Amino acid sequence: MDRRFINSFKTWSGELERQLSILSGKQIEPEPEPEPEVNNVSQNAEIEILPVNRYFDALEGPELGALRDSDEELVLLEAEDKKWPFLLRFPINSFGICLGIGSQAVLWRDLSTTKSMSFLHISLTVNLVTWCIALALVLIVSFIYSLKLIFYFEAVRREFFHPIRVNFFFAPWIAALFLAISLPPLVATFIHTPIWYILMIPILCLDLKIFGQWMSGSQRRLSMVANPANHIAIVSNFLGSYLGASMGLKEGPIFFFAIGLAHYIVLFVTLFQKLPTNQTLPKDLHPVFFLFLSTPSVASISWALIQGVFDYGARIPFFLSLFLYFTLAVRINFFRGFRFSLTWWAYTFPMSGVSIASVAYSDEVTTLFTKILTVALSGISTLVVIIMLITTIFHAFVLRDLFPNDKAIAISEKRSETGKKQFHLRSRCSDTQDIEASLKAAESSDDESRASDAYIDIGN
Repeated sequence: MDRRFINSFKTWSGELERQLSILSGKQIEPEPEPEPEVNNVSQNAEIEILPVNRYFDALEGPELGALRDSDEELVLLEAEDKKWPFLLRFPINSFGICLGIGSQAVLWRDLSTTKSMSFLHISLTVNLVTWCIALALVLIVSFIYSLKLIFYFEAVRREFFHPIRVNFFFAPWIAALFLAISLPPLVATFIHTPIWYILMIPILCLDLKIFGQWMSGSQRRLSMVANPANHIAIVSNFLGSYLGASMGLKEGPIFFFAIGLAHYIVLFVTLFQKLPTNQTLPKDLHPVFFLFLSTPSVASISWALIQGVFDYGARIPFFLSLFLYFTLAVRINFFRGFRFSLTWWAYTFPMSGVSIASVAYSDEVTTLFTKILTVALSGISTLVVIIMLITTIFHAFVLRDLFPNDKAIAISEKRSETGKKQFHLRSRCSDTQDIEASLKAAESSDDESRASDAYIDIGN
């Protein structure tokens, strides 16, 4: 693999690595002379901030991670079939795993402490074990991504300017909020108020950045980048309101609840109207539709804690999340027949959110139906999380295909004739066969027309 491409993402452009190698006595192979045309593209790609339309032109899908069959050029086109370094292949949406496990810790805490669920006789030990697993995952994923931030800052910067992946920069703080909310009573009986402010300051900064672009950004306004992944940005505000209200705060939780509510209404309408590309989503990215459930379910719990009762204001978003849940659940064929990827973790967090809201609702409206509904939703969400975790471990350590090359961060602003040729050579076999068939048909029709012309000439 060409090391010039890897060095273009490094924080120090490989200089620190060279110095460490010299100190350790290792011999360094001289880098090859740069090729004039392709290397210029790589160097330009290192310093540029790509406009949003470049992502939509070259990529597709709600996370813009799938390459289109077009003539747009990648920085590393000639080595795309080779495996990149692990840190470059480790995306920010890996924190989705932490969200799925962290939400389960909240669910099992509520199931073990809620009065209406006392008939299940669930021990707090389940909450403690789940919380410990969630904490370990948050620490591991955060440590790996911190290494990427240190050694490949350019790759992290490109993810931050990515119009879709920027939403996942809320995920680390959401995972921390889940850990604070689900803190087992066996570990601590209360959370200090300063922790809430520490967790909400980065969320507020991201709100100012992202929501400001939705409103006034020319290329990054909401009508351009509206996507199911945007729910992650909004859910962080409702979840922060949830934690603050559970700690006895008032003004701060209401403040973040108002921010989340205003932007959720606009996003909900925008997503129902159209997607930014006006194209059908690839089938392997259909799980992100479950993110529609996350925002109203968390908002209902947040409002119930602010009011101190699961009133009509909390029931309205809860019933909306239930309706969306059943709407997606009955479309079984919509979520079948595609390969496993990190996108599948989009099932877990929203389903757990609806289950948590159902626990709070059953505690306010205690009937046989609400109890059965809560047990069913909780069982399904837990089963899905277990399946996702086992499948993820299998793909990560056995098949080793969980983290493919991250083409979304390798887009260049410029094009070259070499890139165009190589993109055409990467056409799918089916497309090639169709083209060859059409060419043969065209040639046969030309032969027939020539034969008919010759026959007419002879007759004349």
